[in-house]
Amino acid sequence: MTKETRPYVSWELMQNFMTDAFMAAGLPQEDAEICTDILLESDRRGIESHGSNRFKPIYIDRINEGILNPVTRYEVIKDTPATLVVDAHDGMGMVAGYKAMNTIIEKAKKCGIAMAVIRNSSHFGIAGYYTTMASHQGLIGISGTNARPSIAPTFGVENMLGTNPLTFSFPTDEPFDFILDCATSIVQRGKIELYARNGEPTPKGMVVGKDGTAKTDSIQILKDLVDGEAALAPLGGIGETLAGYKGYGYATVVEILSSALSVSPFLKALTNIDASGHKKPYHLGHFLICINPDFFMGEESFRHTTGEILRELRNSKKAPDQERIYTAGEKEWIIWNERKDKGVPMGESVQKEFIAVRDMYHLNYKFPFE
Repeated sequence: MTKETRPYVSWELMQNFMTDAFMAAGLPQEDAEICTDILLESDRRGIESHGSNRFKPIYIDRINEGILNPVTRYEVIKDTPATLVVDAHDGMGMVAGYKAMNTIIEKAKKCGIAMAVIRNSSHFGIAGYYTTMASHQGLIGISGTNARPSIAPTFGVENMLGTNPLTFSFPTDEPFDFILDCATSIVQRGKIELYARNGEPTPKGMVVGKDGTAKTDSIQILKDLVDGEAALAPLGGIGETLAGYKGYGYATVVEILSSALSVSPFLKALTNIDASGHKKPYHLGHFLICINPDFFMGEESFRHTTGEILRELRNSKKAPDQERIYTAGEKEWIIWNERKDKGVPMGESVQKEFIAVRDMYHLNYKFPFE
C-alpha cells in the first residue's frame, strides 16, 4: 500500500465546516447535515472520487450557478404500501435519496419488498450510501441512478448513457456488509477528475474519441466528454472482445429503471446545456429497492449464508504472488479502520477549494494544512 503523504483533516472539522458551508449556500440545517454525511461516507470508504473532492465543484458551484436548488422541494407524486414516486424539483439529490430510502425501508418491513423512484433530481453521491441504510437494518438494499451522457454504446463513439451505477448491499454475519457499488462504465467520470487533479493520464482503453481511438489526456477528456468529442467505454471495454456489451446492457437497465417508471428525462435529455447553450439543471432519475429477508427464510439465516459464501470465496485458492482475496465491501472496511482516528486525507487542489469556499462565505475556520 502506498504511504499516505497528504495531510489529514479531522472528521469533526470536516463535518462542521461542510455543514456550515452548505447552510451558507442556502440548505436547511437538516439537509446540510444529510449531504455532509453522505459525502464524508465516501471518504470513510476510500471512494475519494465522490467525497470531499466533489464538495465544491459538484454542489457548491452548481448552487451558485443556479442549476441546483439548495432547498429541496420533496414532493410525493404517488404513494402505495410498497411503492413511492418522488419529484425532487431539481433540489439536492442526496436529500431526496435519503428521505425516499427511509420511507421504503419502513414499507419493506411491512410488505417484504418496496421500491422508490425519484425524478427531477441531481447528483446524489455514492449510490452505496442508500443501500447500506437498508443493510444496516438487516435488509437488502439496491439502488441506481442515471447521469449525464458519458458512455458510448458498444460499436458507438457517441456519449449516450451515464455512468449509471447499479449497487447492492447485503447484511452479513461479519463486521462489514457486502457492498457492491460500481458504475457500469469501465471508469467513472469522478475517477478521471481525480486523475486530472493529480496530473495523471487516464489509462489507455477507458475513453474513446469520436475517431474511435483511445484518449489518455485527463484534462482534455473532461472537456471532450462535455463537448461530445469523447465517451467512456462501458464496463468490459470497447467492442465485444472483452464483453463491453455486458456493461452497455447493464447501463441501459439502469437508465430504464431510473426514467421509465417515473416518466423522467433520459439519455441526451440529461445534459445540462439547453438549446441556447446556457446551463440548466440535470433532471436526473434514481431508483431504490429494499427487500426484507424476514419475508423469506429470515434475517439470521440470510446473514449466515451470505457470510459463508463470502468466507469461502476469500479462502479459495489464490493466484501466484497474491496475499489475499477480497469480497465487496471489505477494502472499504479496512480503509475506514485506517482513517477513523486520523480523518480525511486532503490533496492540494481540494485544500484550495475548501479555502475558497470558506472565504466565499466568510466562515470562521482554520485548516491544519494552512
